[in-house]
Amino acid sequence: MANVIDITGLPPERIVFSPSPLAELGAALHALSEPGHHPGLHGWVTATNAALETDLADRLCEADFLWRSSRTDIMLPARPGATLAEELDELDKIDDERFVAAAFEITCSASYTRPTPSPLVDADERARVREMAAARGPRQAAFTDRMLTDPDGLRVWLRRLLEDCEEAFFGDIWRRVGIQLAADARHKTELLRHKGLAETLSATSKALSLEEAQDGSGGTRILVDKLARGRTTAFASPGDPGVTFLPTSFGWPHLVFSHAPGWRPVLQYPVTGPELPAPAALELVQQRLEALAHPMRMQLCRTLSRGPHTTGELATAFGITSPEVSRHIALLKKAGLIQTRRRGRYVLHQLDLQVVARLGSDFLEGVLR
Repeated sequence: MANVIDITGLPPERIVFSPSPLAELGAALHALSEPGHHPGLHGWVTATNAALETDLADRLCEADFLWRSSRTDIMLPARPGATLAEELDELDKIDDERFVAAAFEITCSASYTRPTPSPLVDADERARVREMAAARGPRQAAFTDRMLTDPDGLRVWLRRLLEDCEEAFFGDIWRRVGIQLAADARHKTELLRHKGLAETLSATSKALSLEEAQDGSGGTRILVDKLARGRTTAFASPGDPGVTFLPTSFGWPHLVFSHAPGWRPVLQYPVTGPELPAPAALELVQQRLEALAHPMRMQLCRTLSRGPHTTGELATAFGITSPEVSRHIALLKKAGLIQTRRRGRYVLHQLDLQVVARLGSDFLEGVLR
């Protein structure tokens, strides 16, 4: 499967490689909230979470839907700044409707590639995002209500939260990794200038490739190999055509692709890949691989790897019935690949990433990419 970025007619100078403090903070916060995605960061996650003051840890828990299951578009700037403060200043310039719609774009949108109205102005959309937030827990539901009823106040609160993260732990991280990320961005820029886009994409990630149209039209596309499908153009953002690539030291195994309608395409790619746990016994591997043989179960694993979902959410997302979802979930659960827990009237399913890691790095990277 592949996501497609049409770059036909795009000048090479509009393809940008640059580090972003805000995007790197988002990657770090994701690792803190979903350590199972990042087995190589276990030591850092444990030490950082243990050192957080209680108030900051509580506030991070309230807002974690912005970076836990998927990364919100507002933390992937298409025009990176030199400092976190500069990027937060640019974020402050986005109007409330666009900001809130972008915040809910991934985790609460039935179709990421189809424009949906802002929940600030559309009652049905507002009811839907509240229902989805309620399934995540009371703190996330309360945070969502605050964003819908007082977006200005919430935005001030969120900026302060990110600034407090910089003071507590991210400032030291950025001083350490920012130099490495800037060096990687410079290397990719030089590679693009001297070797061309195809070789640059190959050096950036094995999931990226360049495709030239075979029909003589002269079309050119960047292909992003992910289990999710999507299509956009480098000219999606009016007045600001291009594609932005953001290196991250926290991202592996994710290749984050932001391509909401009206937004410039952004890809955040990892610059390192840590060691993984050793594989499990062969008989367990065989049982689990058989459970994964169906393409729909692979799609479900991709979604469930990012966070817990209800049967109803999965049915809506994939256009199948709830009984069909339940049958697939039952097979995955029998193979020990799925964890299930009840939260009030909701039953939430999630992929067991420790088990998945034992199947090997290719599968883990495939579902988490």
